[in-house]
Amino acid sequence: MKIVKSVSGMQEASRQARSEGKKIVLVPTMGFLHQGHKRLLDIGRHSGGLLVLSIFVNPTQFGPKEDLSSYPRDFDRDCAIAKSAGVDIIFAPEPEDVYPKGFDTFIEVAGLSNRLCGLSRPGHFRGVATVVLKLFNMVMPDKAIFGKKDYQQLAIIRKMAKDLDLSLEIIGVDTVREADGLAMSSRNSYLSTEERSEAKCIPESIEEAKKEFSKGVRQSSLIIEKVKKIIEKQPLAVIDYIKVCDKDSLEDLSIIEDSAQLFLAVKIGKARLIDNCLLAAE
Repeated sequence: MKIVKSVSGMQEASRQARSEGKKIVLVPTMGFLHQGHKRLLDIGRHSGGLLVLSIFVNPTQFGPKEDLSSYPRDFDRDCAIAKSAGVDIIFAPEPEDVYPKGFDTFIEVAGLSNRLCGLSRPGHFRGVATVVLKLFNMVMPDKAIFGKKDYQQLAIIRKMAKDLDLSLEIIGVDTVREADGLAMSSRNSYLSTEERSEAKCIPESIEEAKKEFSKGVRQSSLIIEKVKKIIEKQPLAVIDYIKVCDKDSLEDLSIIEDSAQLFLAVKIGKARLIDNCLLAAE
């Protein structure tokens, strides 16, 4: 396994792989890897070709009051996980290489970026879209793999790839969960023991939403109210949003016809936790 720091070094490695007839698979991350990332890497490894893991804590997707400086980092541990997953290259560029002096170009996917997390985190998805496009240009992958826990992010990246005629496949992977159902996230490390216990209300509320849908409830407000009541039982949980949306456009739905995506964001202590699920007939 190689560790590549420079953009030119990564591009040269990708050109070499292509000259050998290899496909390139990219798993973009901000590091502090967990079993959710490991699942993405396992899928990438089984896709064949050169498996590249990027580790870059992207400053442009953090707001002025957000947790860039305190975002968890453990590069040595990440390397051990990557090696066990069969990663060929860890691409870990420095911020000044990704955003050199004078950098002034950003990508914005209108519409999709202005809903859900985009409302409470203005500019966040502009930073995400920009760094992902730059990583695509640096690594030149044939496939890129993302988790569905960040469903809005995945939708935005897919739209960007389509709109900008990017010649790569975007693969979405189902959310990996803890034993109690909480979606795996680097931000789970922010939770105290008490906060971690209360966070179980998030997957519990999702299961309740699925039950309501399976009973034939199609009015979004009734499903949202059920979810809200479960979360509000926890004194430390503060709801940012609960939404039932079209799974493609992410527009709010008042009535679910065939299927919909349930989204929620909840603040518990220092952690802002997001989750989602598909509401559809089995």
